[in-house]
Amino acid sequence: MLRRLHIRQFVLVDELELEFGPGFTALTGETGAGKSILIDALKLALGERGDASVLLPGASRAEISAEFDTPPGLAQWLEQQGFEPGETVLLRRVIDAQGRSRGFLNGSPATLAQLRQAGDALVDIHGQHAWQSLARSDAARDLLDAHAGAAAERQACERAWRDWRDADERLRAARDDAGQMQREREGLRIELAELERLAPQPDEWEPLNAEHRRLAHAAELIEQLQAAGAWLDDDETGAVRLLARAQQALQGAAGIDAALQPLVDQLEQLRTVGAELGHEVAARLRQADVDPQRLADVDARLSAWMGQARRHRVAADELPAHWQGLRARMEQLELGADLDALAAAERAAHALLRDAAAALSRLRADAAGRLAAGVRELMQELGMKGGDFAVALNELPQIQAGGAETVELLVAGHAGAQLRPLARVASGGELSRIALALAATTASQQPVATLMFDEVDAGIGGAVAHTVGRLLGALGADRQVLAVTHLAQVAACAAHHLQVDKTTRDGRTFSSVRPLDEPARTREIARMLGGDASSDVALAHAREMLAAAAPSAQGAGGARARRGRRAG
Repeated sequence: MLRRLHIRQFVLVDELELEFGPGFTALTGETGAGKSILIDALKLALGERGDASVLLPGASRAEISAEFDTPPGLAQWLEQQGFEPGETVLLRRVIDAQGRSRGFLNGSPATLAQLRQAGDALVDIHGQHAWQSLARSDAARDLLDAHAGAAAERQACERAWRDWRDADERLRAARDDAGQMQREREGLRIELAELERLAPQPDEWEPLNAEHRRLAHAAELIEQLQAAGAWLDDDETGAVRLLARAQQALQGAAGIDAALQPLVDQLEQLRTVGAELGHEVAARLRQADVDPQRLADVDARLSAWMGQARRHRVAADELPAHWQGLRARMEQLELGADLDALAAAERAAHALLRDAAAALSRLRADAAGRLAAGVRELMQELGMKGGDFAVALNELPQIQAGGAETVELLVAGHAGAQLRPLARVASGGELSRIALALAATTASQQPVATLMFDEVDAGIGGAVAHTVGRLLGALGADRQVLAVTHLAQVAACAAHHLQVDKTTRDGRTFSSVRPLDEPARTREIARMLGGDASSDVALAHAREMLAAAAPSAQGAGGARARRGRRAG
């Protein structure tokens, strides 16, 4: 529900702030006063495109803020979009003199698309010709599905259609690309045959290189190990023998000077380490052997490895990963080549799509009858005696994401007239009444808490006008309804009444909006009746009309102006 609307330097309004409550609120005023100014401002807050032409003449920027109660579904969306959710949601729009626009949601920057998405969950705005969109099959289908409560079935049909489309595209691609895929498979088989023989393993490249270096320099390695062993363990000149002689001499010196004993111990440790090193070198020498065959084998593997890496234009250490990638591609091609399996998958997906579409069609067929009956009944009360309304479900040659049929709204405006598509309804008044009948019939399925009607009563009068007012009042029983009207019969049925005035000051024109108390409302109704608003007869007629409409005008809340600066 709309709680508050703040408008600043917009069109003819300098600054205005209104608070709203539930129920039916009528917005009236003289012709040209700008009765639609609130709805036009709200449309901008809800993401409609705008430019510098909406600014009050001489203003640097226009600013509109609209505060709504936050419905549960929108709170989750706000959080997903990165906006801070709360009990209320504030939409704000600023347009400067250069036409630059900025949007905000709960104080954070928002795109126009985000403002529109939020607005879709908050308010439905119906202008005199807004319902002409129902001439489009997709819009009529959306209305019918909402009336049918078929959201889950609609989503299931859309998912099934996407799954079938993907399966069908895979099958078509496999059939169309069969020759190319076959050629690719044959080329891959040759490449993989060579790689399969090599079978390069991850983490093999570096150890293989290390082994090759060791085998290639085996003779030099043996020579160096022999030299090292001789220097360590030769009977006469080896380091271990020399260390033993030094230790023996130092031991004699320690017999004379005990302070030398630590040196003797250190020499003992060195001799022990030297002896151990000699044993280790000898062991390595025994293991070191010139193995020409192993060297040839390793050399051949390295050559083959490098050859494959060059052929496939990858680094040598990347060859194992490249091999696995080719194997995966081959498996994919083999799977794609299984036309029988792909055809079976497509048939299974299409069977699921048929089932999902059939379930959706059953709900639509049932709801179409109920919707048509409800609108037809209201048409009789709205001055279209003998008029007819139908919802046609036209079967499609192929099931689409939205189901197995298109939806078309058909109307006959009077008795004896032939049912025609809604798009061919010439009268704006007829379209307005049908729009209201649709709104009243589908109101319980509408998820939004606020409905706005902009001169939906165009082209009617008399008893029909009272019926329109009564319907708007009925809609306001469980939701918020705001309607711009020029008919006293409609305004009299409202629970709350706002009046738009236009004044001229210092050569400039301003519009203001103010809530009316009972005396002021009586005068406004008298003016709308077309007589002298100050005459006793007109005022008596207005009071009589308000009293007669009182049962339709029950409601709570309302609208009141909090501030109007320089609004005339």
